[in-house]
Amino acid sequence: MPASLILLTLVVVLLALRQNIVIILAVVVSFMHLVWGDGDVLYLLEDAWIAIDKEALLSIPMFILVGAVMTRGSIAKRLIDVMVALTRNLRGGLGAASILSCAVFAAISGSSPVTLLAVGAVLYPALLQQNYPKSFALGALTSGGTLGIIIPPSIPLIIFGIATETSIVDLFLAGLLPGLLLTSVMVAYSLWVNREIALPTQDVKSLSAALKSGGPALFMPILLLGGIYSGFFTPTESASVALVYALFIEAFVHREIGLKDLYLIVQETIALLGSLIPIIAIAVSVNIFLASEGVPNMISGWLQSNVSNVIIFILCLNVLLLLVGTVMDTISALLILGPLLLPISTAFGIHPVHLGIIMVLNLEIGLLTPPMGLNLLVASGAFKERFGLIARSVLPFIALMIGVLMVVSFVPQLSLALIH
Repeated sequence: MPASLILLTLVVVLLALRQNIVIILAVVVSFMHLVWGDGDVLYLLEDAWIAIDKEALLSIPMFILVGAVMTRGSIAKRLIDVMVALTRNLRGGLGAASILSCAVFAAISGSSPVTLLAVGAVLYPALLQQNYPKSFALGALTSGGTLGIIIPPSIPLIIFGIATETSIVDLFLAGLLPGLLLTSVMVAYSLWVNREIALPTQDVKSLSAALKSGGPALFMPILLLGGIYSGFFTPTESASVALVYALFIEAFVHREIGLKDLYLIVQETIALLGSLIPIIAIAVSVNIFLASEGVPNMISGWLQSNVSNVIIFILCLNVLLLLVGTVMDTISALLILGPLLLPISTAFGIHPVHLGIIMVLNLEIGLLTPPMGLNLLVASGAFKERFGLIARSVLPFIALMIGVLMVVSFVPQLSLALIH
């Protein structure tokens, strides 16, 4: 039996046994080293050390901790209150506030599931109470949560930067305009589709009260993003400063968290990192092996010989990534495909930063597509609704996201305009 068929059989069996992605990746890379490499599995350990010996990785647990502190405290709720107050006088304003709240929270936490859970817990019952259709409420919050992986700071953009050795600051800058465009399109759709919803009782004091209460919370994205974009902080330093600021505000200003809460927050973050770091380490080993075997160059040469122009290549790239997003989680896809696609796309004249934004936007859509759509699974558990109902509710938003994806793919200036 050919070695490739044996490997495929192993993967299918492990999937059938519902094994963790870490186990599957470890089996795949070990098999590759033993059969097609030099026959030494110890290379896997060397590659793992190369993968985790990167300063930028320190920013990931920091951003996760910031999101957890905000969610367990009251920063998240106060940010949402400000967005609700800003859109209170608009028909369909609460729907727009749902998207805006996701966007603002995403600009701090960098995580899609955290954004979905934090905003959804507050606004889902509020949307239903104000007679918004359940399908819209589910779709808006589930889809709005995906803004957490494109609006900087974004953990997937950090992962892409680490995997391809691309500037993380440039990736953050490149994600800003596409993120704002996607947010604007979602907000416009939310206002239009809910234009018949009755306005709530007006309260002229609600905005000033929300701004006063949420002032320290609103300063968080300014501190975080301003420090990065001004060059005053690196992404890792910025995440650390944001964490200290969030802890200070929640512990001494809002008085919402104590030592027991902090212990639980750290415990949850460590558990999450326990599954994330091994994926990064093993996936990097796959990339090192493929590079050493010349696989990216072979694929690049074949594509240049058989694909006539960059437009067709970009269309094929998007189709590939959309399909990958339905079956593979975002982190694994970026780690494995990022280094593989980089030399190929560069050969077609695509800037590495532009490639990163295209990949993240595609995989953002993958968070909403069965069977592996993470946001669908998280929303189903959080809102206690059927998976199928939530999958149908996000369809209009998927259409909007694909439209934005096409604009971003074929107008590279949108991604590259802010890069120095």
